[in-house]
Amino acid sequence: MKLKLSIYTRFVFWITFLLCVLFGAVLFVIQRMEARTLFEETRIRAELQAGHMAEVNLPRLILSDQSAVQKYVDEHVSDDLPYIVFYDKTGRPWAANEFVLSYGDIYRSSHFDDNAVPGDKEFRRERIRLGDRWLRVLEVEIPIFTPGAGSKWASVKVGHSLEPMYARVRGSSTALVLIGVIGLLLGILGTTVLARRITRPIHRLVDGTVRIAKGDFSHVIPMSSRDEIGELARSFNEMTSRLLEARERMEAANRKLIQAEKLASIGRLAATIAHEIRNPLTSVKLNVQKVAEDGTLDPVVREHLGLSLEGIDQIEKFIKELLNFTRVSELALVRFPLEQVVDESLKMIQDVFRERGTVVEKRYAPGLPPVLVDGQKMRQVFLNVLRNAHEALTDGGRISVTMDAAEEDGRRWVRVRIADDGPGIPEKDRENIFEPFFTTRPAGFGLGLANARKIVEQHNGSIRAAAGDGRGACFVIQIPAEEGT
Repeated sequence: MKLKLSIYTRFVFWITFLLCVLFGAVLFVIQRMEARTLFEETRIRAELQAGHMAEVNLPRLILSDQSAVQKYVDEHVSDDLPYIVFYDKTGRPWAANEFVLSYGDIYRSSHFDDNAVPGDKEFRRERIRLGDRWLRVLEVEIPIFTPGAGSKWASVKVGHSLEPMYARVRGSSTALVLIGVIGLLLGILGTTVLARRITRPIHRLVDGTVRIAKGDFSHVIPMSSRDEIGELARSFNEMTSRLLEARERMEAANRKLIQAEKLASIGRLAATIAHEIRNPLTSVKLNVQKVAEDGTLDPVVREHLGLSLEGIDQIEKFIKELLNFTRVSELALVRFPLEQVVDESLKMIQDVFRERGTVVEKRYAPGLPPVLVDGQKMRQVFLNVLRNAHEALTDGGRISVTMDAAEEDGRRWVRVRIADDGPGIPEKDRENIFEPFFTTRPAGFGLGLANARKIVEQHNGSIRAAAGDGRGACFVIQIPAEEGT
């Protein structure tokens, strides 16, 4: 049987656990930092003491006054300096206190040979027995040089006791532990009070939600606090009063879904009708063309027949766009540089641009990755966007086509921006222009951009309308780059 713990118990437990971990980590870091600082101070002090001894005894070493050096050693040995050893230039012990004589490895060994240079120093930790107790010692040895000498004259080794340092560390650790325990007890006390203040209104909130879950939507959860729990209770009360509204909105959404399904059915029906109209319309067109070829016709009749042919062409164009939109065709994917597809689209429409003096500026980033696309379908996309840009311009307008690489969501993309300096697209229409049958032009059918979006999404890409630089419209098309390039 799984033990069930209340929020109050878990809150107190976890806060107490976190406080223990926090205080323990802080105390550990402080103790380590203090121990490191004290050790560094001891090391510097030991080095300075060894240097001072070398400087004071240099004249005696030069004069080989061994008794004077020995006297100096005996006078300066203490609890903090348990041993001092002077070595001659060959590394043999020359003067030392009596205590260190029993430690052969410390007494006889020097760390420096004839290759020592000024500034050399050697540190080592030792553990020695002094009477009935053990001492931890920091040992430092430095070479001694005479002025102008090329090799060391002697060396001095000093053992500096680390016990005072460890005593200070223990004292600090005791004080820190005492402070930590007091802080922990205060933290637990505060946690208990805080947990009770938090969980009490939660219990009332739970009781209220149980009643509401049973269908009592008239129940109001009493809550007078102004914190997050009080805000939650007020929000919950508002929720109960809006449940009926939410239910009504859900029913309205269902009605809209049904309407959308109806529109989809109408779309399929429209495609069927378009197919049924196309064949007889072609027959009508051929008959009208045959009649119009009669040279005996009255000019007025011939003009009316021409208007009829124009109307038939418009119907055929609409049927073609409608079929293209409703048809789900498979893509013939080929590895292409996308700039090649854009250039081919520009060539197909360059005569139209030239008639109105439209200037096209191209800026392609170098080294663009290739893409897997259906070239014919993508040309249709770019032609639709370019025609829209051209139709929005007056004579002498400007269209810019830029292409670069982008990276989003861990994928590489080739991004094409087609911008014009025309009047632009109102912000309220930017999301609607890709919807079927939405158009702002009197002669348009509203299927060009809708079909373009369908093709781009078939390529797992995206197309969107954005504000141009300053004025005009801008279409951004992104196609995923081929994997592995």
